[in-house]
Amino acid sequence: MIQLKLITASTREGRKGPTVSAWVLELLKQYQDIEVEHLDLKVINLPFMDEPHHPRLGKYTHEHTKRWSRTIAAADAFIFVTPEYNYGFPATLKNAIDYLFQEWQYKPVGLVSYGGIAAGTRCIQLLKPVLSALKMVAVTESVNIPFFTKYINEDERFVSDESLDRAAHAMIAELIKWHGALSTIRASSMH
Repeated sequence: MIQLKLITASTREGRKGPTVSAWVLELLKQYQDIEVEHLDLKVINLPFMDEPHHPRLGKYTHEHTKRWSRTIAAADAFIFVTPEYNYGFPATLKNAIDYLFQEWQYKPVGLVSYGGIAAGTRCIQLLKPVLSALKMVAVTESVNIPFFTKYINEDERFVSDESLDRAAHAMIAELIKWHGALSTIRASSMH
């Protein structure tokens, strides 16, 4: 069973991230070999990085960090759902990533971005080197949603189309493949 954590990055008032995440969570129900936990950074509400020691040491002093560490360490794979802010990704996501180090290593991540005409693709390109520095593998297949508000109906539900569904399933399929390869690496690096 793959333990997948879906992380909603946006925390601002009026955000649409949870709406996009709800669509991805619904698609994930089709996969019997994946167990999903939704992590909403607004609900988790990590303070701006406040640990005295470098995350590489794993010497956490605050309970919120210890809890975050346990949550991320338990994951086999991730999906990040993120908006694009000024050609980048939200500071809340960078902060959540920077709290930890070993807990992220050798785990695959699928990226779902949303925005205007660029569909969040610029923020994904900035996120990839950050993930790479943590020895994570961002799968090539991603979901990029242009003019994302047109997919949100009057009930505030995300209504995808065939191309978005196809992109999401391709991303999930790659996450499953990479999970297999990276779990072997994680097991060998623990010795």
